[in-house]
Amino acid sequence: MFLSEPRFVTVDGEQFAYREGGDPAGTPVVMLHGWPESSYCWERVGGRLRQGLRVIAPDLRGLGDSPREGEQALFRKQALAADMLRVLDALGIDRFQLVSHDWGGVVAQEMAIAAPQRVTRLVIMNISLVNNARGNAEALEVIKSKGARHQWYQHFQQQQGLAEAMIPGNEADWLSAFLRTSNNTPFPEDAFQEFVRCYSIPGTPGSGANYYRTMREDQKRWASLAGHVFPMPALYVHGNRDKVVIPEFLNHIEDCFSEVRVESVAAGHFLQEEIPDTVAEHLNGFLQPS
Repeated sequence: MFLSEPRFVTVDGEQFAYREGGDPAGTPVVMLHGWPESSYCWERVGGRLRQGLRVIAPDLRGLGDSPREGEQALFRKQALAADMLRVLDALGIDRFQLVSHDWGGVVAQEMAIAAPQRVTRLVIMNISLVNNARGNAEALEVIKSKGARHQWYQHFQQQQGLAEAMIPGNEADWLSAFLRTSNNTPFPEDAFQEFVRCYSIPGTPGSGANYYRTMREDQKRWASLAGHVFPMPALYVHGNRDKVVIPEFLNHIEDCFSEVRVESVAAGHFLQEEIPDTVAEHLNGFLQPS
């Protein structure tokens, strides 16, 4: 295996989990997973990265082996970013390159806004941009015109108590609805079983749903970020078969960064598991080793 088993660091009385891999003396690369996964999602890509990189992959609050506890406001993405910055402080990591997917990509953007001097390079995969008001609006119009049928799980989880009532005992069935590839190849079984293990930890259906229950407050914040420009070099890798994060979300992306490269790849949403060779190739062309 490339990544270690989960390790733990105490931050303000809470134990956050993280995994490590690569060169312990290398340039830090922080990798943030999305929903409904954990840090284990980087196992295949991490093992294909070039030499000279130290990979640190934390588990976000509510997922993996990190805390489930906390009021709903702690799952706003600005608060989750503060969690991650404190985790990195506790690990003694000041400046780092940042790789992210799905909700982890929103957390990464919030980290880059909160501490731009610490994020030297930013990679985002398959998530909307918090500062792209025009592109997001255009994408939502397309989604509405098609009945928003691929977004059903978001509305399901936004209902208070519904996920908590229906998911426990059915974690494998629940996750199998999402953890799929777009090319009819099997989703990696070891990864699937690890995510089922994590989602079976008591409290996870509710803490996982809180990512969606806080969207209204998140969106109010994002509306205030229109016009923000990320100053660090950025790479956006888009699995263009994704039925949720559709290509229209990338409209006007050039206005959101001082420097950005966009790579469109033939994959669905979980591109790091579906095409790890291709994802690693793009990361290796962008990340800077020691």
